[in-house]
Amino acid sequence: KDMGGSLGPGRSRLQLQLQSAAITKYVADVLPGKNQRAVSMASAARELVIQRLSLVRSLCESEEQRLLEQVHGEEERAHQSILTQRVHWAEALQKLDTIRTSLVGMLTHLDDLQLIQKEQEIFERTEEAEGILDPQESEMLNFNEKCTRSPLLTRLWATAVLGSLSGTEDILIDERTVSPFLQLSDDRKTLTFSTKKSKTCADGPERFDHWPNALAATSFQNGLHAWMVNVQNSCAYKVGVASGHLPRKGSGSDCRLGHNAFSWVFSRYDQEFRFSHNGQHEPLGLLRGPAQLGVLLDLQARELLFYEPASGTVLYTHHGSFPGPLFPVFAVADQTISIVR
Repeated sequence: KDMGGSLGPGRSRLQLQLQSAAITKYVADVLPGKNQRAVSMASAARELVIQRLSLVRSLCESEEQRLLEQVHGEEERAHQSILTQRVHWAEALQKLDTIRTSLVGMLTHLDDLQLIQKEQEIFERTEEAEGILDPQESEMLNFNEKCTRSPLLTRLWATAVLGSLSGTEDILIDERTVSPFLQLSDDRKTLTFSTKKSKTCADGPERFDHWPNALAATSFQNGLHAWMVNVQNSCAYKVGVASGHLPRKGSGSDCRLGHNAFSWVFSRYDQEFRFSHNGQHEPLGLLRGPAQLGVLLDLQARELLFYEPASGTVLYTHHGSFPGPLFPVFAVADQTISIVR
């Protein structure tokens, strides 16, 4: 009985010694190794960040230099073309003045017989004057804005703007414009298509009464704007911008997004993707539908861009003049789409 009592505390002391030895070994052998590996991995991680950002920075600087040189070259070309035209038409004016002076002199100082004798010369001088045509507008005299377009710059720019939702607009849908074939969520960000026309939807001048369209409550007249739309649940939708002059009533093409001069949209119908404006539909060779669709509107640069954030792919870019104000616009004919915030 006494031996049993003495074994209990002895075993406990032994366990404590073993546990203490294990902790001592862990602190002495394992933690320093862990610490060294952490320091080494942190150093490698810092190096990776520096290397990758240095590469991006180098690419950006190289592309900036290339594009600035291209802009300068285009400016010089347009300037030289204008100077050349100026010299040409100055010479033409001088030539016309010489011909006019010569003809006036003949008509003033020669008698009828002399005029008959000079008929051929008068004809040639007149024909020479007629050969100097009036100036015609030429694209060669204009600065070509396409010189600034760069796939690399466009992708980096779109990624920078849409890569962080903090830089996008807080877009809400104007419930007064929502088609009776659409249901609007309480937060005014989700549109759901319904085959049955809502009877509780009061009609008004702002509401689309046939096509399943809706406008945002916010309009843009200048500056840079961006927003994101979740489209992964729908196989039939349109996303883009529209002028406030877009008609709302009836089934005609003047109210159908992309079929008139008032709307610019990216659209999907099953596996068919396209950009549409003013009845012109440009097919887009996409192999799959984007889960999210980013929209960038740069009114100063007169540019509308559609972007897939998941892959960093620019799906389509439209350049042209936009009559303001412009509203984000949406259409849904299958399931739902949602504005992402």
